[in-house]
Amino acid sequence: MASNDVVTLQDSTFEAEVLKSDVPVLVDFWAVWCGPCKAIAPAVEDLAREYKGKLKVGKLDVDHQQGVAQKFGIRSIPTLLLFKGGRVVDTIIGSVPKSKLVDAVKKVV
Repeated sequence: MASNDVVTLQDSTFEAEVLKSDVPVLVDFWAVWCGPCKAIAPAVEDLAREYKGKLKVGKLDVDHQQGVAQKFGIRSIPTLLLFKGGRVVDTIIGSVPKSKLVDAVKKVV
């Protein structure tokens, strides 16, 4: 479900890919069966292309990578967390318009 510009995250790679990233990271917590996750996916992939080099975008499948999802208290999907300097700086829950994602990203890049 991820494009070439979107990193597929795992519990084992999360710290290196997200928490230790030199650039802000948008993490999409999703699942294959989630309709709203599929609805927001094109906007997430657009952001990955549009902000390439300034923002890392990753997707984490909550059904197969439950440790990170539990650590960050993910209770509904899609949930998008925006990380900067290893800390969560914004949370977006649900399938929202791309403009809302852009507004959040612009604050950190």
